[in-house]
Amino acid sequence: MRSIGTTDLSVFPISLGTNVFGWTADKETSFAILDAYVEGGGNFLDTADVYPYWATGESTSETIIGEWLAARRNRDSIVLATKVGMLEGLEGLAPATIRTAVEDSLRRLHTDYLDLYWAHVDDHDTPLVESLAVFDALVQEGKVRYIGASNYSAPRLAEALKLSDAEGLARYVALQQPYNLVERAYEGDLREVVAAEGLSSVPYFGLARGFLTGKYAPGATVDSPRAGRAAEYLDTPHGPRTVEALVGLARERGVAPASIALAWVAAQPTVTAPIASARNLEQLRPIMDAAGLMLSQEELAILDEASRPS
Repeated sequence: MRSIGTTDLSVFPISLGTNVFGWTADKETSFAILDAYVEGGGNFLDTADVYPYWATGESTSETIIGEWLAARRNRDSIVLATKVGMLEGLEGLAPATIRTAVEDSLRRLHTDYLDLYWAHVDDHDTPLVESLAVFDALVQEGKVRYIGASNYSAPRLAEALKLSDAEGLARYVALQQPYNLVERAYEGDLREVVAAEGLSSVPYFGLARGFLTGKYAPGATVDSPRAGRAAEYLDTPHGPRTVEALVGLARERGVAPASIALAWVAAQPTVTAPIASARNLEQLRPIMDAAGLMLSQEELAILDEASRPS
């Protein structure tokens, strides 16, 4: 288990992404994935009120997780994280929006508290201090244990943390941002802020929309709603080179390329638990394997070199 920042949240090295629940994974399959994840030692669930609203018109992921928590009666053993700010009709981080959204999420999730509540996206139309004040109130009320920032720039994250300290408000304990072998923009000012302020990174797109599973190759047909976006990495200088290195190391280790890719992210400075989703039990297996996979310095160096854009 790993700690999120300086909090008492102890989490599995891989967070289970649930954006596919109710979309490409029906309720029965979602329950099976959740059961298998927990049976394998997992405890860190990542959802959002907007998952997968774009496909179902409802907050189906939260609903399914809530029904599963109620059925399994295991809420206290789960680190539950959801997000606010992107659902249609509840966009942004205005105080009233956050208040409405958190009550809706708690109801759908069949719980009276959230372990981690993410600001899903920065809101430049609402003063940071106003959003932080309502997040702080939720913490004081016991409805939220900790808060996190998702998709914030380095300057805005630093400003938010400075404001929290100055005003005595709850501060963000973690950052959620895209990060994987072929998207490494995080390795700059943003990571420096996270490290300097004692936060943790809980990155998404750890498999680059599936590209780093090793199944993408020129001319290949892949059955996935993200196939078009993932295949774009083939047109980059480092995309094919990265996959070649991944596949080679995976063959040597006797694991799936996805396991190697996630283990690489998990081994990077400031990263506590990359997020990965599965739409069936077959896709879950390499995710679980990644949690116990330790890459050597030589293997990390091979992947680092192969994935450099230039």
